[in-house]
Amino acid sequence: MENTTELMFTETDIGRRNRYIENGVRVFFFIMTCLMIVPLLLIIGYLFYKAIPVLSFDFLFKNPEDNMRSGGVWAPFLGTIYLVVVSLMVAAPIGVFASVYLNEYARENWFTRMVNLAVVNLAGVPSIVHALFGVGAFVLFSGLGESILAASLTLAIMTLPVIIASTTEALKAVPMAFREACWNMGATRWQTIRKIVLPNSISGILTGVILQVSRAAGETAPIMFTGAVFFKPIAEGDFFAYNITDQCMALSLHLYTISTQVPDVAEGIPYGTAIVLVASVLLVNAAAIALRVYLRTRKRW
Repeated sequence: MENTTELMFTETDIGRRNRYIENGVRVFFFIMTCLMIVPLLLIIGYLFYKAIPVLSFDFLFKNPEDNMRSGGVWAPFLGTIYLVVVSLMVAAPIGVFASVYLNEYARENWFTRMVNLAVVNLAGVPSIVHALFGVGAFVLFSGLGESILAASLTLAIMTLPVIIASTTEALKAVPMAFREACWNMGATRWQTIRKIVLPNSISGILTGVILQVSRAAGETAPIMFTGAVFFKPIAEGDFFAYNITDQCMALSLHLYTISTQVPDVAEGIPYGTAIVLVASVLLVNAAAIALRVYLRTRKRW
């Protein structure tokens, strides 16, 4: 009897082979994950190592000096904040509301198919084309001139597809049974969206917002012709030094300028500028991710 029981639980050749394959697949996916993470850590580590000589609070809150060969990054840092915030204020509501209409109200017909096709095509347009569109539509036609507003609107147009796509997927993830239960209780479509659909999809919507912030902060071409300038002195430490109709400096353009156009720049300044840009994006992303995790824990399903 004992021999029979042992035979029943003895691993067969097929089971052993499947276990080896499973372990191999697990190791393979672990290596792929490391290949994704390790380069990022190496890049950030290298930038930080090269930037150590200049990193300080003075570097962040001082303006560039000596024709941008020394000093800090306050003017481009503040300009980047303005560009990202204004573009987010424009793109996020339009993208979310458009996605709500397409997913919750619009019927499947030629119009919605055309809109979805336009969104997909807009996501594939190169950033330099967005820059030329911004010059024609906002700088010249709308009469905004080269300004923070014109550059932010260009960034908003460029990042709209990401927000629309992520919001659409988040809305589709909410079970249809939730909507049907609300409708059966007499709730209107808008009440259902406001009380059930949006609260349960907010974490997915924030994903699109995170991607929008990252892309808007790092773009150079769309702002180069619409609102960013080579140099603009402002009051140090003043968060309201720019007006929305002013031109501004930006970290991405500033980094390109001091790396390629300005001779005899201190070695650590370009790396310090890159660290400030990366750290700003990571800080915003971390805050949004923390908020997304918190909201996800409050889901009702």
